[in-house]
Amino acid sequence: MAFVEPITLSSRGIALVPLALSHEVGLGAAAADGELWKLRITSVPEPQDTRGYIETALQMREAGNRFAFAVTEQATGTVLGSTSYHDILPAVKRVEIGYTWYAKRCQRTHVNTTCKLLMLSHAFEVLGCNVVGWRTDNFNHASQRAIERLGARKDGVIRGHAMRRDGTIRDTVMYSLRSGEWPEVKAQLLYLLDKPRAQANDKE
Repeated sequence: MAFVEPITLSSRGIALVPLALSHEVGLGAAAADGELWKLRITSVPEPQDTRGYIETALQMREAGNRFAFAVTEQATGTVLGSTSYHDILPAVKRVEIGYTWYAKRCQRTHVNTTCKLLMLSHAFEVLGCNVVGWRTDNFNHASQRAIERLGARKDGVIRGHAMRRDGTIRDTVMYSLRSGEWPEVKAQLLYLLDKPRAQANDKE
């Protein structure tokens, strides 16, 4: 039995469904909204490479070290982006959240906060994780700010850790959240989603 079993997570009009080849066209359209693949600090696939992106994610699911979701609009099934549990370590009950990106029209909305609430709730309350981690490019300051606003703690920087799509070598900033810290973080996420005009102003 895999540590992360196939499941659909949904709330507030957003559904995280297991990524499948059937999402190829929708995922390509989401990536094309804002030409996200041109950002050197992300791993968003070019539209013509979407099938390969999904196939790689499915291979990693089979190996047990990544479980990718398509982020969808629950009412229509429209694909808005993708996110994953990865670096899954069942022995110590740890997962990381990453490979996260959204169509430009969904950025700076309630979508990311909703996804994080769903994934963190499942990780801590269903999977029984002790720790959830994140990692991001040292130049991806927007991502770092978003992770820090969640309440995650910066663990440090791994220098010369990974290759970017343009061939340069990046430093990786590591963050984590422990299970004991989750109740306060959950309360903050719910506050952000429930406050007036949250969907228009939320910048998580």
